[in-house]
Order: sequence, then C-alpha cells, then structure tokens
Amino acid sequence: MKYFIRSLSYTLFMLLLISLLSFGAIHMAPNSFMGGELNPNMTPESIAQLQFIYGLDKPLIKQYADWIINLLTLNFGISFVSGEQVSRVVADRLPVTLWMNIIAMFFTFILSLWMGIRGALSHEQKTDKLLNQISLLSFAMPSYYLALVAMMLLSVTLGWFPIAGMHSLEPPEGIGYYLDMAWHLTLPIMVMIFVGIGSLALYIRSLTLEILKSDYIYFARARGINESKIIRYYILPNLLPPIVTMLGLSLPGLIGGSVILESIFGIEGMGQLFYLSAMSRDYPVIMGILMMSAFLTLIGNQIADAVLLKLNPFIKK
Repeated sequence: MKYFIRSLSYTLFMLLLISLLSFGAIHMAPNSFMGGELNPNMTPESIAQLQFIYGLDKPLIKQYADWIINLLTLNFGISFVSGEQVSRVVADRLPVTLWMNIIAMFFTFILSLWMGIRGALSHEQKTDKLLNQISLLSFAMPSYYLALVAMMLLSVTLGWFPIAGMHSLEPPEGIGYYLDMAWHLTLPIMVMIFVGIGSLALYIRSLTLEILKSDYIYFARARGINESKIIRYYILPNLLPPIVTMLGLSLPGLIGGSVILESIFGIEGMGQLFYLSAMSRDYPVIMGILMMSAFLTLIGNQIADAVLLKLNPFIKK
C-alpha cells in the first residue's frame, strides 16, 4: 500500500509539473490561431470574440486554473479548428496509435531478444557478424527514409501493400473491415519494428556477453546442461530486468515516432493529429495530446516498475 501511494503521488506530481511546463511553452510559442499570422482575414472584433468564447482574454493564471479544473473531469476543451470536444477527437485517434505501437513493441522485443542472444552465443562467428550488421543498419536508419523506400519498393513497384491510408476506398463489412485495416497498417508497423530492433538487439547482445562470462555459466556448461536450458534458466532471468527498464524508458518516444510515420503513411492516429494541430496552432488539441501522452508514459513506467519488482523481489520498494 505504501508503494502504491508513493507511485500515485509521484504520477500526480509529474502530471501537474508537465501540465505547467506544457501550458507555459504553448503560450510562449510564436504565432497564434487567434492572431492574423495564420488567417489574415480575421478582424480584431472577431479575434476578440473568439478569445472571449475560449476564455483566452483572462489572465494566464486564471486560464491555467480553469484548465486544470476541467482536466479533473476529462474535459480538455474545444478544438479551435473543428469545434469538437478535444476528448472526443483524441479518443477517436488514440486506439490506432496504441495498437500500432503495442504490436510493434511486442515484435521488436521478441526479435531483439532472439538476435541479441543468438549473436552473443555465436560471438565473432558469421551469424554474429550478420546479426550485428543488421542491428547497426537498423540503428542508423532514419524512419522517414525507410518508410519512403518501403513505399516505393513494396507498394509502388511490387504492389504488395497499400501506399497510404487505413482503409480501401470501399472497405468491406464485418471481419473484412478489420482485415483490410490490418493490411493497410502492416507496412508502417514493419517499418517501426525494423527501426526499433537495432539499439535493443545491440544492448541485449552486450548484456548476454557479460552474462556468458559469469562463473555460473561455466559451471552449468561443465555439468553438461544444454544450450536451451542455459538460455531459459540462466540468461533470460538475468536479461529481463534491464530490458524491462529500457522498454519503460522508450515509452515517451512512441507518440513522437508516430508523428513522422503516420504523416507519411496518411494514418489518422495521434501522431498525425499532433502534427496537424501544431501546424494550425490548435492549442487545446495539442495540450490534450501532451497530457494524454504524459499520462500513458507515466502509467507505462509504473507498470515497468511493478514488473521489475515481480522479476526481482530484492529491489527496494
């Protein structure tokens, strides 16, 4: 209970701090949706009316206090562009981004784990060198460049995947609707997986090499224990805690990485919404996405900490 209360207090404090910094950064940004920079046809009277409607004519402290009070009821405000509730706009886009990143993270974890362990077990051999080159290529490959190459090769030239979008022009009904969506999302998820495996595979390989130098590995091999049991009972239990920590630290980059890929592939997710909102200075939507991303990141880190406690009960709570 003490650990739960401390974790909850930390999460609430970080959310409050993030909200304060985000609110200040947004209001210090150049240009504004209410100014004449984006829409020269807006008159001073219409700008004053819009500022009154959205409460932007109040002092900043009052605006921040009202916004925090509305956040407690999950009211993120009204979008400047569409006029809809921000919570509804974000809720429509969030599932796509979450599913894409969860699927990509799962396969990234599995492939990186296999590549790192296999490379370490075949140290300085052809398999290790091949996997190491693939990892370095993945680590150095920009996601936007790989996305464009994959679109040109697999979509335009070979025609295996759709070039963009989430659905066909006339999507089928029933289960075919979801199969059509999966077909459209396969290529961007493949790009996310390939870009993500490089650093994690190299990290796992380095950790595995250190584990293989341990005395208990020598004793296990001297007792005639085969390689599969060494991996299962000696390597994996020592690998999982640092890997879980690294995965928890990588959560903040999910939305940031989605901004590029969703914009390139025309996927209507949180990343594309954040980019379009930033271009149009739709501050309520930007703030809503920032707070939602911060909340998911903090919850993900708390889950990672709970998993670490389960994997290693000797960690001090």
